[in-house]
Amino acid sequence: MTVILHTLGALPDSAAFNDCMRLCRQSDALLLLGDGVYAACPNTQALYQLSALGIELYALTEDLAAAGIHCEGTTVQPVDMDGFVELTERYSRQMAWY
Repeated sequence: MTVILHTLGALPDSAAFNDCMRLCRQSDALLLLGDGVYAACPNTQALYQLSALGIELYALTEDLAAAGIHCEGTTVQPVDMDGFVELTERYSRQMAWY
């Protein structure tokens, strides 16, 4: 089975968000960055939809801080740039969504 690290830099109301959701599989991981971190806002439909996928969810700490989003108590794991690099090393295939 091929596992993919998806990187999502698009807002939750975008076509890219919907396409990404449609193509994510349970063995995949998703890193939210740029405008994509708005999907990590607690108690939102976007986060509910992402959590329901059953995949590993990450968000770039620098972008979370810039957007003023705190994802404690959610299924989203904050990662810094070193963590981003580790994810790209762990997942041999990546797909970017913007």
